[in-house]
Amino acid sequence: MTSSYPSLTHALAEALVDVLWFIDSSEDEQMDQDDAVKVMEGVAHVVTTLSSDQRQELIELVGEMADAEGSPARREFLEAFPEGFGLIDDAP
Repeated sequence: MTSSYPSLTHALAEALVDVLWFIDSSEDEQMDQDDAVKVMEGVAHVVTTLSSDQRQELIELVGEMADAEGSPARREFLEAFPEGFGLIDDAP
């Protein structure tokens, strides 16, 4: 079986975004909101510990996903992802 992803990093980024999109778009009745916040904050913490090169790679992958996304709501989520999850430093 041939993978549809060019790299493990790309496959894992897609999976991570899928999980986070599911959590973000879930209704209150579908998921405990305290648990959802814990997961989102945990991911944000992990990505803030990535090296500058790793952050840039993830930003580029998420940008490619946003460009290819057909759903406006999911595209908006992808476009906001780098800033929302701490991939972009606030410092100039």
